[in-house]
Amino acid sequence: MKIAIFTDTYFPQVNGVAQTLKRLSNHLEKKQISYQVYSPENKSSTTYPNINQFPSLPFFVYPECRTVITNPRKIENNLKQFKPDLIHLATPYMMGLYGLFAAKKLNIPVVSSYHTNFDQYLKYYHASLLEPFLWKYLKWFHQSTERIFVPSNETQRKLESLDFRELKVWGRGIDSKLFTPNIDAKEQIRRKYHIRENHILLYVGRLAPEKDLATLNDIVDKLPSNIKESVHWLIVGDGPNKEAWREKEKSQQNITLTGYIKGDDLARIYAGADLFVFPSYTETFGNVVLEAMACGTPAIVANEGGVKDFVIDHINGRICKKQNAESFLQAISELLFDEKMRGSMGREARIYALTQSWDTIFDGLLCEYCEVLQTRQGLNKKYA
Repeated sequence: MKIAIFTDTYFPQVNGVAQTLKRLSNHLEKKQISYQVYSPENKSSTTYPNINQFPSLPFFVYPECRTVITNPRKIENNLKQFKPDLIHLATPYMMGLYGLFAAKKLNIPVVSSYHTNFDQYLKYYHASLLEPFLWKYLKWFHQSTERIFVPSNETQRKLESLDFRELKVWGRGIDSKLFTPNIDAKEQIRRKYHIRENHILLYVGRLAPEKDLATLNDIVDKLPSNIKESVHWLIVGDGPNKEAWREKEKSQQNITLTGYIKGDDLARIYAGADLFVFPSYTETFGNVVLEAMACGTPAIVANEGGVKDFVIDHINGRICKKQNAESFLQAISELLFDEKMRGSMGREARIYALTQSWDTIFDGLLCEYCEVLQTRQGLNKKYA
């Protein structure tokens, strides 16, 4: 089996789609499955085997996705040489369009995946009027493919309500050896970031409006004084709202912005935090939430989005009303004052994470690829 992957974002970019696709390509290598990735070129691009990069510009809604400008014939010629059995369109924008048109022209089976709720992003970028046109486009794009992979049951239900067909859940896994509990982590990060407060509250993610940072800001500001004095916030990430949070960091002693962090350093921060606070309700999955859980840190999340697939309220975390700071404040207060409950939720979170291996997730995707190919072969024989 040969697989061609078309995506508007790829490693080393730091977002869920890019990281997942890099893991997928690693898995294909491990399984000795030939693949080629077609992606935009940008200032952080690195040369990798099997990666075909094209000149690009940042996409206005989500700069980490790039708009590729190239000659379609160049892509077609490359595909003719590679001769893929199947094309996977990981994103629905320019790179995805190039892949779709090439697949149709060359009669190659094609599947797609839905990763991001861009419809919910539009209001944060004052572009809500575009939503009907966006859905019309997304439906045309995805229904032009033979299978649509979604990261969670919640996302599947959403798209089914909009009459999308041929949906299959392709979940996300976790490296539970990297992201693991660490009893020394709290003291290590306290020393590194000069933290004196008793408790550490953590946010990891893009510093952008669509992550509902407005609610996070309210949570930080409205913590009761007896709690505020005993907690320190670690804000991990980067994005367009970084400067606003830098100003907040300057005005409040109990906030530290770290910028982007990855690998062992990130795992140590997860493991050293008392609670992971993540108010975003636009997630189709929520990779960072599963990472925190794998480190034994209970997550407090919103009651909308893909995180509901694996955060079980009062068992391995807390689910709060979206855009409701008071709901989050109550959950934070309860868990900080109840160490026994916090420990129990952390253990349950870790137990769940251990069941979500990347190998199992990707092997399931490969089985889906095979089913698509078998169905296409069956149709070809039927109409031969």
